Amino acid sequence: MDQFSVSPAAVLLSRCVSRGVVSQEQIDSASCSQSSAFSSHLHEAEQRIRAQRQLDEVRLQVELLQVEKQSADVTHRFYLTGRLQMLQVFCGHLQDVLKENSSLRQRLMRPLGRTNLPVQAHLHRCVVEVVQMMFDFIKTLEEKMNIIRNFPTARNQLSQLNSSLSQLISQVAEVETLSNQVLQWKEVRSSLLSDSSA
Repeated sequence: MDQFSVSPAAVLLSRCVSRGVVSQEQIDSASCSQSSAFSSHLHEAEQRIRAQRQLDEVRLQVELLQVEKQSADVTHRFYLTGRLQMLQVFCGHLQDVLKENSSLRQRLMRPLGRTNLPVQAHLHRCVVEVVQMMFDFIKTLEEKMNIIRNFPTARNQLSQLNSSLSQLISQVAEVETLSNQVLQWKEVRSSLLSDSSA
């Protein structure tokens, strides 16, 4: 059995030295100074990893701040206190309405027709006239509604009436010419009869 056994780390270091990745002086200085990295390449890689971790932490903090900003109206005390005050005012109004529930119900059930409107004395005659006009309007309302509903058909009926009138006028003119012809024929006939009898 060999008194001197070579560790895997020593084999790796000897390969690195033989290939020129690390010099023997760097290994010696690393073992003497107890530094964390014995190669400048490894040291740079370690710094890059640390910088990447710090960058990831900063990005995470930025994302958390953006989420907090988006949900600020439902999570921050400043916004919530205003909403809570508005909600308390609304609840106070609602409680007042609920306290007056019975009186409000009685007022709503009371018919409005029996209430009196205060009218000054010099306006009584005008109010009576207006009420009479309103009653007359209500009486004729259905008839007026029917007229409005039949208005499109009334145009068609009016155009048909105009065409019928023009046809009637043309027929009257024809009858007139025929009657004139009959009268002329009658005169001619009577004159022929009087001539033949003489």
